[in-house]
Amino acid sequence: MHAKLPSGWERSAGEDEMKNPFLAVGAVAWMALLAVWLAVPARAQNSAKPAAAKWTAPKTAWGDPDLQGVWTSDDTYGVPFERPEKFGTRRTLTEEEKAERAKTNAQTQSGIEEGDREKTAFFASQKGVDAAAVPPNWLEFAKHTSSQTSLIVDPPNGRLPALTEDGKKRRAAMPFYFNMRPASWEDMTMYDRCISRGPTGSITPAIYGNGTQIVQAPGVVAIRNEMIHETRLVPLDGRPHSGSDMRSYMGDPRGHWEGNTLVVESTNFIGGRLSVGGGVSFSDQLHLVERFTRIADNAIQYEATINDPKTFTASYTISLPITHDPGYQLFEYACHEGNYAMRNRLSAARAEEKAESEKTAAAK
Repeated sequence: MHAKLPSGWERSAGEDEMKNPFLAVGAVAWMALLAVWLAVPARAQNSAKPAAAKWTAPKTAWGDPDLQGVWTSDDTYGVPFERPEKFGTRRTLTEEEKAERAKTNAQTQSGIEEGDREKTAFFASQKGVDAAAVPPNWLEFAKHTSSQTSLIVDPPNGRLPALTEDGKKRRAAMPFYFNMRPASWEDMTMYDRCISRGPTGSITPAIYGNGTQIVQAPGVVAIRNEMIHETRLVPLDGRPHSGSDMRSYMGDPRGHWEGNTLVVESTNFIGGRLSVGGGVSFSDQLHLVERFTRIADNAIQYEATINDPKTFTASYTISLPITHDPGYQLFEYACHEGNYAMRNRLSAARAEEKAESEKTAAAK
């Protein structure tokens, strides 16, 4: 870059040096300072790196962290509830293991879409349900492969704590999904009967219907499950829990904010009919603590700690992201309407018993 000297400095250096040596020295010093002055911004411009944009959690109009939207747990497809023992205390897969899971997921999805009943049965078994009566187009799959080794993150081995004696009795007495010869409606799960999937509902992923909608207003948060369509209203005003004689399958929730995290504590459960996960029904002593933390525009980290001293010898915690994609929405879960499964299974069971009784009588 060429800089023009100030007026009066254009004479030859030799002439100035002879007539005024001090002027010559000053000219040299001025030129040196000018070079430094011109070079500084150029160096700064060349060396400066643009600062990484820092993501800021959004706020509602009244200042609370904004969790609103429709979220899904589909991206945890392929993640077991309990961690396989081979992974020990490792919470994430290696890149090679993640690639293998992605391959398995893709093969399973492709097989289901092509009508492969074996693939459909495998998918259903991962979700703990019977897919015999589920059309393949109902099923939901992950768009991204999770690297989690299990939904349980605590205890460190990612496995359910040991059951208490009461918990063992309750597990043995629990009805199983699609009991093909129920003695009565009591032999069917709350899921079979279209009543409830429990407080974590659609958040812990199932075969389909994995949406959760969060709506906020000053002093209250509403959490709505797609399957089986329950809505929990969570007050944030610090009110105490209801008396112990007021109980429900979804519990009595109370919420508060810890920074950008919504903490929901629920008590006052009806025990013995629903589970949070792991196939064991919780008791009336369940104390459920859930945490919802917005970690990106399209993601909330969900965490739930299950403390049920009547059922488990220790508490455990599950954690998973729930995500949002443009256009994702909840669909009506019309479970009771047109649900002939209960009537048909009960009548079929009685018909089988009658046929067996008649065959036994004829043999005599």
